[in-house]
Amino acid sequence: VVRRHLLQRYEHQPFISCLAGFYSCRWKRYQRRRTEPGKCCCKTVNQLKIGTDIDFCVGTAFCFSLLFLYMWGEAKNDYNNFDWYNYGNLGFWFLWSLVLLIVAAILFTYITLLLVLAMCLLAEGQQLYLHWSHKIGTFLVLGFSITALFVLSVLWGDQWKTVRLSFQITAPYLHIGAITIMVLLSWPVALHAIRADKKVVQVIIVGPYLAILLFLFLIPLGMYSPCIREMGTLGPKPALIGHRGAPMLAPENTEMSFQKTIEHHGDGLETDVTISYDGVPFLMHDSTLRRTTNIKEVYPNDTAQNAALFSWDTLKELNAGTWFLKDKPFSCMGSLSRADQNQAMNQSIYKLSNFLRLADSQNKLVIFDLYRPPEKHPYRNSWINRTLEVILNESGIRPHLVLWLENDMRSFVQSVAPGFQQTMGSKAPVEDLVMDNIVKLNLAYTEMSSEDIRKYAEANITTNLYVVNEPWLFSLAWCSGAHSVTTNAVHTLKNLSQPLFLMTPQQYNVMWILTDLTSALLISLIFAL
Repeated sequence: VVRRHLLQRYEHQPFISCLAGFYSCRWKRYQRRRTEPGKCCCKTVNQLKIGTDIDFCVGTAFCFSLLFLYMWGEAKNDYNNFDWYNYGNLGFWFLWSLVLLIVAAILFTYITLLLVLAMCLLAEGQQLYLHWSHKIGTFLVLGFSITALFVLSVLWGDQWKTVRLSFQITAPYLHIGAITIMVLLSWPVALHAIRADKKVVQVIIVGPYLAILLFLFLIPLGMYSPCIREMGTLGPKPALIGHRGAPMLAPENTEMSFQKTIEHHGDGLETDVTISYDGVPFLMHDSTLRRTTNIKEVYPNDTAQNAALFSWDTLKELNAGTWFLKDKPFSCMGSLSRADQNQAMNQSIYKLSNFLRLADSQNKLVIFDLYRPPEKHPYRNSWINRTLEVILNESGIRPHLVLWLENDMRSFVQSVAPGFQQTMGSKAPVEDLVMDNIVKLNLAYTEMSSEDIRKYAEANITTNLYVVNEPWLFSLAWCSGAHSVTTNAVHTLKNLSQPLFLMTPQQYNVMWILTDLTSALLISLIFAL
């Protein structure tokens, strides 16, 4: 009688009161409820069911928010493309990618704290009373995560390829993280199993947990990563080709940008070539001049006009650098020195001929996308001929430094410029590539495959991957055998002396076995206690 009387007392339990206060907004003393041996377990099962239903909603929101945060975190390599896409639709530049990352991190942190509180309350034998404000927050996190995943899958489905590639790097460490979570969950699972009076209930609680744990123990058997390899089998570091120069350090496609690439010992230069109305090839990525020049201030009525419809006399007077200091196109840009700021403010549109002379003087490879002029343009049908004329007759660049990418009139180009390195922008059978004298493939990094790279290399066809900015992605390209990468971050990747996450199979096996054995021992001790 005394024992039951004590159980019914509302004791002052600061820890439980604090947990329940944050979770349920009930800042009162809580009764500690436990099931006595031999007592009917219906009440306990009902309590467990209520707690499980609430915890399931929080757990589901946690899983979706974690999935989105991981997906968007790995998408950092392409944040500039995302912001550029939004600029094209909204008409102004903003770092939406960074905002989305911050929101995803905040929501994930919130739902993680809720889940931890719920698990702690369940471990203490308390019922879960989720406050209405937290219910709204939970559904907000769930709705935001699902909506964001759906929208990005529709508009930017290739990003899932990036996620799949990331698993080749992160899988061993995600495995350790998952095992750690299972060890932490073992305590509440063991408590609920012990408090259950019926064997069936214990099996229902412990069975799924052990099944998931066994799956996690064995999943490394199916893991593959090119960065897990024997000593001495790693190929040379991929060459670095500056994407529009060094656009994190200077305005893209300007002389300053290419000079920065050269200063940081880049191996090549990549750009985009458009032809002016009077036949002068110049460097411009966008179809209009609105984003990267001051056209809005000088010719406000012509901001939507195609860049190829302007004469060179007009183009050369535009400023191509002030936008860089104003918009800051990359979230990871460092602060520029005063000298660099002044230099950036005075950049102008760069001619192809000057670009080629710079590359030749520094012995740098060049590769460029060549844009065909719009309808009614004087050079609409002679754009390739005009470009070849500048390369061969005006620039004086040595032919072997040119990686010719344009596929139109390739046979003609080979006949007039046999020294160009013929480059293809898509995968094809090796026999076809050899027949067309292709010596290099220029592929999106999402098409990365160590098997394909090795197959092409056996036929003396090297592979360049674009655009690779993140160290983990560059490390994966290195381990996969890529010969070169096009990057916005020459200054960062140049400092890597070896791939990140590189390890031997023996080292990985030790890490895997120690993780499994240690976690199994800890879980066994928890269940034994």
